[in-house]
Amino acid sequence: MPADTFLNSRNTEMTLRQKIWQLNWGLVILLCLLAGVGFAMLYSAANGSVSPWASRQLVRFGLGLVIMLIVALIDVRYWFRYAYLIYFASLGLLGAVEVMGTIGMGAQRWIDLGFIRLQPSEVMKVSLILALARYFHGVSMEDIGRPTYLLVPLALVVAPAALVLKQPDLGTTGMLLLGAGAVFFCAGVRWWKFAIVFVGGCAAVPVAWQFLHEYQKARVMTFLNPGSDPLGAGYHNLQAMIAFGSGAITGKGFMQGTQSHLNFLPEKHTDFIFTMLAEEFGLIGSLGLLGLYFLLLAYGFAIAFRARNQFARLLSIGLATNLFLYVFINMAMVMGVFPVVGVPLPLVSYGGTALLTMMTAMGLIMSCYIHRDMRISRRGTVES
Repeated sequence: MPADTFLNSRNTEMTLRQKIWQLNWGLVILLCLLAGVGFAMLYSAANGSVSPWASRQLVRFGLGLVIMLIVALIDVRYWFRYAYLIYFASLGLLGAVEVMGTIGMGAQRWIDLGFIRLQPSEVMKVSLILALARYFHGVSMEDIGRPTYLLVPLALVVAPAALVLKQPDLGTTGMLLLGAGAVFFCAGVRWWKFAIVFVGGCAAVPVAWQFLHEYQKARVMTFLNPGSDPLGAGYHNLQAMIAFGSGAITGKGFMQGTQSHLNFLPEKHTDFIFTMLAEEFGLIGSLGLLGLYFLLLAYGFAIAFRARNQFARLLSIGLATNLFLYVFINMAMVMGVFPVVGVPLPLVSYGGTALLTMMTAMGLIMSCYIHRDMRISRRGTVES
């Protein structure tokens, strides 16, 4: 029996016990460590209390861990077959936000399900990568070079991006576009096509500026000159800079941060939680957290390189890139090198949908790892 055939038959007949044994437990430990950092910071943000944030986050992480393991154990071919269905269901949820969405912090982005406020745009970040990986798996390199074959994936990207932009949510819109761009690039789309899109985007900036809301324009102007409105739009940035500077090398100590505990630092439990960590644990603590994220990203990209089918490869790369964008944009935002766009820090910031979506994404990456030796045909069957 040829080696490839043996590997494929072994994956097809893999028992549940074998799949559990194949789980990447190093990845699970990393996720638990990052979540542990989040629990500690939420405990500190509440001045030494597990309520209201740390206890809820612990329950959500426990649920997310179960979801991640279930997703990981499901055959990767099922995610291939139902990728488009998941995408259109997510697109339907985005459309439902316009009809029955609830408003929070001046934007209409959530659907209230009673037990959780679902943010469909977070779900779409994973669904879009699933759909794009499914499409490019069945397209040859010759076809990718033809512009007509890019119309379908472009439509898959533009539809949710337009709905999210209408909410309005510039940060998530940017992440959708950048995450999709990573899949396009890794699928083999030529660099000059990205250059055309980039030049076109730059040319459209003056037009797009006219359609921005006033608070969005204020964020951009504050980013360019934080001191222009220190008690208004620039307040977040200035307080974050003070917190970063006061943390120095070793920090002020756990629960000893003055900017956060004296309530100078806004949104300390969500978007600006990294600032609170930097104040309490300094440069050393910040680099430690960055190290954990680096290892998590390394796992994601390493799994992509080991996958023997294009779908799993593109899915892992897309989801790992999505994680990188979360971390990069959040940290750049709170350090004042990027406009404030409301992107949470994965597994650390308080939030329901973002946490569960991230755990689902990690489950998909693990499913790609468990079934890494499987070759998938265009129809989703195992090739011999």
